[in-house]
Amino acid sequence: MRDFLPADKARRERVLAVIRERYRAHGFDEIETPVVEDYDRLHAGIGGDNEKLAFNVLKRGLDADGIRAAADDPAALSDLGLRYDLTVPLARFYASHRGELPTVFRSVQIARQFVQCDIDIIGDASARAEAELLTATLDTLDALGLTGASVRINDRRALDAMLDVFGFAPAERPGVLITIDKLDKIGPDGVEAELRDRGATPAAVDAFAAFLRRPVTREFVPYGEQQIRKALPDGVPDEVVGHLVGIGEAVGASRENDPFQGVPLVFDPFLVRGMGYYTGTIFEIAHPSVGYSLGGGGRYDGMIGRFLGQDVPAVGFSIGFERIVDLLQEETADAASAVVLVHDRDVPVPELIAHKATLVATGARVRLEQRPKNMKALLERAALDGYTAFATVSAGAAPGDVEVKPLG
Repeated sequence: MRDFLPADKARRERVLAVIRERYRAHGFDEIETPVVEDYDRLHAGIGGDNEKLAFNVLKRGLDADGIRAAADDPAALSDLGLRYDLTVPLARFYASHRGELPTVFRSVQIARQFVQCDIDIIGDASARAEAELLTATLDTLDALGLTGASVRINDRRALDAMLDVFGFAPAERPGVLITIDKLDKIGPDGVEAELRDRGATPAAVDAFAAFLRRPVTREFVPYGEQQIRKALPDGVPDEVVGHLVGIGEAVGASRENDPFQGVPLVFDPFLVRGMGYYTGTIFEIAHPSVGYSLGGGGRYDGMIGRFLGQDVPAVGFSIGFERIVDLLQEETADAASAVVLVHDRDVPVPELIAHKATLVATGARVRLEQRPKNMKALLERAALDGYTAFATVSAGAAPGDVEVKPLG
């Protein structure tokens, strides 16, 4: 939670406006859910480590004796909590309003404070849903001018099949996945050592270590059936591979180039994502300038059934707004129309307002400033606030009869 100066706030709102407009163009409708949810929903065992980090809201009406009596039981102290993501609230929202929503529901949620921009599709189990999410997200990144980004894709079913092929027991797989998720940071040797420290099945660790160190030829096309099969051990179901290939074909068809050519999709067999509710496809936005993801998501077909009592397919993708906004270049076209109108002390107010109105009518954003002793300091401050031009006005000048000059 932080403050934003005027220039930062304006920049953030411009980026949010682009995201909203692009998602709307792809058929997603914006909804809003409360920042708090019932404690039991937030701690149902589907949020992974996020549940441990969630902020809980103390029950109303508890006196000091009641707090002491319940001190060892968080559920007795709290009946509400701050949401830790937007997926759990969306599942509750859908279960509550299903009768008022279309059969396949495409939603946008944009949450404040740590801003996430979520799009989700509920009611579609086919690869079309993932393709729509990826197409809308890539289109949005293009519209924002974020070049060089790619989307890493995997499937939790492929991960499960891989661990089964190597011989890891079902009970040890959650811990094994936690270690595999560190592959980018600690490398194959580090992963092997940590798995042995965990006491994972030795033969399975041997098989996995050998797989990590196998010779792999470089592929010129990063995504397609050949690349996916080469990256996985034998034994991964054809259905899973076909689902992943179908997503790539659909996304490729939305781009100007031929399928897979120029499409920024990369299959990553070791992409894990830690949320416990993912059941199928998972994805993350990567950028070469940073070592962390700029967004991500996946399929969570089992979540809505917890609230509705009936399974409903669902998949979502979230742009981490806070992580991308600082990577984006300032929009010079918008900033060029921001003018500081510097006036002498004796200019009558009606004349000032007339000058300002004339500039505003041309599409400019205008700030009035009385001429100070230190003009340089005023203009430097204006530049920091996002203004890129200035004009000076004296008493008696006709509206519009000012010379607009660039700052700096």
